[in-house]
Amino acid sequence: MRALVVDCAPKPSPEPSDTEALAATVSSLQGHGVSVDLVRAVDLDLRPGAGTGMGDGDDWPAVHEKLLAAELLVLASPSWLSRPSSVAQRVLERMDVMPSETDDQGRPVARDRVAGVVVSGNQDGAHHVISESDDARGHGWPVSTGKAMGSDLVHAARAPAALPLPAPPS
Repeated sequence: MRALVVDCAPKPSPEPSDTEALAATVSSLQGHGVSVDLVRAVDLDLRPGAGTGMGDGDDWPAVHEKLLAAELLVLASPSWLSRPSSVAQRVLERMDVMPSETDDQGRPVARDRVAGVVVSGNQDGAHHVISESDDARGHGWPVSTGKAMGSDLVHAARAPAALPLPAPPS
């Protein structure tokens, strides 16, 4: 099984980010026999708009191929002003065309795949979300929750792999 983790932190490599650390925690999927590709979206030239290819130099087609090769997608974004980062918005914008793409059996290309979202941050909207679930366990909570999410995604992805969905009715 393959997973793609897309880190949407707005800090370019090699500058570390909390989002990258959280994405790495979820990347513990490798312990479940999952091959994990990590993409740091801000380091790529992802053109605006909804489409698979947006001309020479557009890095999205390579990410799109990784998406098609993966059964799991984890989108990791910090919360900025109570919203996903602009980098995450760009990734989602580029993915928006995928529901209209079909495979050779007429099924949407995103069919039989599982996705999860992790949000980092302790201010703005993330602070509110964290305050709703923070308790005496403190900062160990995000790590254990990230690992649990990874495990849950693997198990959820095994279901459609065992029994693929047919093409939707016309």
